[in-house]
Amino acid sequence: MEKNSTNNKRPPGLIAIIIYKAFVALLLGITSVVLLLALKNYDNLIEFSESYVLEGKLAIIEWVIEKIINVKRQTLQLSGIAAGIYAVVTAIEGLGLWYQKTWAKLLVLGLVGISIPPEIFELIKGTTILKLVVFIVNVAVFWYLLRHFTNYGKK
Repeated sequence: MEKNSTNNKRPPGLIAIIIYKAFVALLLGITSVVLLLALKNYDNLIEFSESYVLEGKLAIIEWVIEKIINVKRQTLQLSGIAAGIYAVVTAIEGLGLWYQKTWAKLLVLGLVGISIPPEIFELIKGTTILKLVVFIVNVAVFWYLLRHFTNYGKK
C-alpha cells in the first residue's frame, strides 16, 4: 500500500500548476457566463445605462456596462462561447494533470507553447503588470512540464 501512495504523490510544482489551471478555468467560466448573460440582456443593459440610476454613482459598474454595450452582439456571443470552451479545456487539463496523465501534460505543453509568441507580441505592443505576470507564469508552466516530461506520468 505504501508503494502506491509514493507513486501517487504529486510534486509541489505540479500541484501549483493544477491550482493555477483551476483558477483560470473558474475565471474563464465566470467570464463566459457574464458575456452570455450580457448578450441575453443586451437591450436591458442599454436601457439601464441610459437611466438616471447610474449618473455619477458606481463608476465601475457604469464603466463595465459601457464596455459591454459598445461591443457588437456577435462579438459578445463569440467571446462568451470561446471563453466557455477554453474554461472546459482548462478544467480538463487540470484534471488530467491531477491524475498524472501524459496526454494532459502534452495538451498543456501544446496550448501554453502556442500562447507564448502572441504574449511576447502583446508585451512588445505595451507592457502591463497583468500581461507580464501571465507571460511569466505561462513560461514557468511550460518550462516545468517540459523539464519534467520524462519523469512525469510514468506508472
